[in-house]
Amino acid sequence: MPVSRPQGGAPFGVVDVAGPSMRRLLSDGDRVLVRYGAPVRAGAVVLFRHPFQQDLLVVKRAVGRRPGGWWMLSENPLVHTDSREYGAVPQELVLGRVLLRLRPSPAWLAPAPWLERALARRPLAGVPALTARFGVLPPVDLSPGE
Repeated sequence: MPVSRPQGGAPFGVVDVAGPSMRRLLSDGDRVLVRYGAPVRAGAVVLFRHPFQQDLLVVKRAVGRRPGGWWMLSENPLVHTDSREYGAVPQELVLGRVLLRLRPSPAWLAPAPWLERALARRPLAGVPALTARFGVLPPVDLSPGE
């Protein structure tokens, strides 16, 4: 499915993160590199337009497909301004995948699928520094609840 690009059609963009919702992975003031139009898969950190305020850009983790679009969740368990509040995000509102945190310290957030699979296996999954370096977090129950 095609994904919208911002005006001008540039395949990459830089976005500043605001707010605490992604605190386990990203902090307020971080700057990230986004690949517009990149395919989204479950587990990816993505940039999308808020379903109710489409002038607001949002960064969340895409947990999986649901009827009506992608289920997006915050990394911060104390913040529920995500799909638990506004439901599935339609595909046409998904702009792209967050690839890299640029500042304050660079960190790759979108490893290749083969690397994600390798990091999920033992013994690599048992090395927190390695899995954190590549943005792969330990399994967490991300079901929508209720």
